[in-house]
Amino acid sequence: MNNTLCISEQVQRALADNRPLVALESTIISHGMPYPQNRETALRVEQEVRDNGATPATIAIMDGQLCVGLNEAQIEKLAQCGQDAWKISRRDIAFAVTDKNVIGATTVAATMIIAAMAGIRIFATGGIGGVHRGAERTFDISADLQELARTSVAVVCAGAKSILDLGLTREYLETQGVPVIGCGTDCWPAFYTRSSEFDVDYRIDQPVEIAAALSAKWQVGLEGGALICVPVPQAYSMDASIINAAIDNALAEAEVQGIAGKEVTPFLLERIAQITGGDSLAANIELVLNNARTAASIAVALAGETGSD
Repeated sequence: MNNTLCISEQVQRALADNRPLVALESTIISHGMPYPQNRETALRVEQEVRDNGATPATIAIMDGQLCVGLNEAQIEKLAQCGQDAWKISRRDIAFAVTDKNVIGATTVAATMIIAAMAGIRIFATGGIGGVHRGAERTFDISADLQELARTSVAVVCAGAKSILDLGLTREYLETQGVPVIGCGTDCWPAFYTRSSEFDVDYRIDQPVEIAAALSAKWQVGLEGGALICVPVPQAYSMDASIINAAIDNALAEAEVQGIAGKEVTPFLLERIAQITGGDSLAANIELVLNNARTAASIAVALAGETGSD
């Protein structure tokens, strides 16, 4: 095994016993929310996974190691570090592990890679990255999309973050052959809101049926992941006109300030939370918790599928 891969005892036991596991990213802790809501949310998400029958495995890079299954002290350290943590994607992993002083928070792409190394197939997050608005000029496209095409981990999310160009993101996933499954929805959720004008490829509401489709995909040798889209709970879904106005304002501010690259998303999320008086942050927290519940149910069903092989 890769000697930089550090898997917690709890996660190792679950892997050995073929018990269900759910990978969790850490950028949402460092860059997605302010302290202490980030720490509290991370611990609540882990508990949701446990309460629904699976073992959580929060992933980050610390002390020169790819850590799979953070303990509470490590989560606290990452939460306090906040945006001073490195935001780790595929290109950054090798450099982060060569510097033992780095605290690295993993994006969707990096979390998928490390989860696959550890043998974890199901991953819960808030929303994936995608094609940024204006990408026809900037070519700003998240590495998350290519990772979904190449790494065999299924990602449970509330769609792509609505700060992105949802139509182009949807087209990119189709081009890359990534199946988009709606769980409880016929359309592509828009993160803060439950719907958009774009369809999913398949609607499958039952976790056992999703697990069967994933198992079949990988058994026939089709590498790459799948996107399982779960709408934000109705009680926390935001009015589309309000959230879209907030996004437009935040995007305009980012352009004026010259914010680009990996700094764009955390800036926009923070500014949108300020503009909406915290409503977007509340929606973000609740959709992550909801995704964790769904991911755990799928992981339980997938463990049953692989256990019966």
